[in-house]
Amino acid sequence: MPATPSPTARARRLRHELRRLREEAGLNHSEVAHQLEWSPSKLSRIENGQSRVNAGDVIDLLGAYGITDQTTREALIQLAREARRRGWWTRYTDVLGSGTYIGLEAEASTIHTYESQFVPGLLQTEDYARAVISGGQVRPDPEAVERRVAARMARQELFTRPEPPEIWAVLDESVILRPVGGPAVMRDQLRHLIEVTTRPSAVVTLQVLPLSAGAHPGMSGPFVILGFQNPKDPPMIHLETATDGHYLEEPPDIERYTLRFNHLVARALGPNESRAMITALAEQMA
Repeated sequence: MPATPSPTARARRLRHELRRLREEAGLNHSEVAHQLEWSPSKLSRIENGQSRVNAGDVIDLLGAYGITDQTTREALIQLAREARRRGWWTRYTDVLGSGTYIGLEAEASTIHTYESQFVPGLLQTEDYARAVISGGQVRPDPEAVERRVAARMARQELFTRPEPPEIWAVLDESVILRPVGGPAVMRDQLRHLIEVTTRPSAVVTLQVLPLSAGAHPGMSGPFVILGFQNPKDPPMIHLETATDGHYLEEPPDIERYTLRFNHLVARALGPNESRAMITALAEQMA
């Protein structure tokens, strides 16, 4: 996976910038649609990410907003062009759908995640991933399973980037206790978790939330907080569902989930204690 700009992240930045410029111009959706002779819902779909925007649309919108600065115009038009490029994950749309989350993950500089059921995809071994994917389906299609496994392994190539994202994962203890794929597969997965957190250039921090912690803020379900290096790309929350995913971008939601993650970090075992627990479990499965 090449370290190129993510079109998904570029599309998100573009719609944020277009909404900001419209608000600064003091215009609402209806006024812009009337001026450009668009359908009333077209601009709303663009700003909500439900419709792709092309360079021509951006030029029209910048004219409506009175943006004459050539540098700003060229930057946003280029952003529109980049947003329409195909990311590497489009090779797997047959099993990944739109690939929206993967496109955003590919651009993230920080990934904070809490998981209560299984090891996060970026930290899975191939055999563990295969067991998770096939085990989660009532009637698994072997070919589709292998396609999803291949896509998941391709995601992990972001670790080879010159500046890989910093990953901080809090795992419920049940994640490391559940023998997904059987003892041998689980043993290798646990050893992999130790390996990725002890690399010389380690960018992975891992903590285990012990069962003894009792009730905790993560009991409502797993979540991911994606942070981005560019200040024009605000953080966002991803909540996975059985079909796709749900995204939260409003500041109150970001604040609430960030606070929730901080509480989980405080309740979990420290990184060294967590590695010791995982190592002990791996040895028991040897």
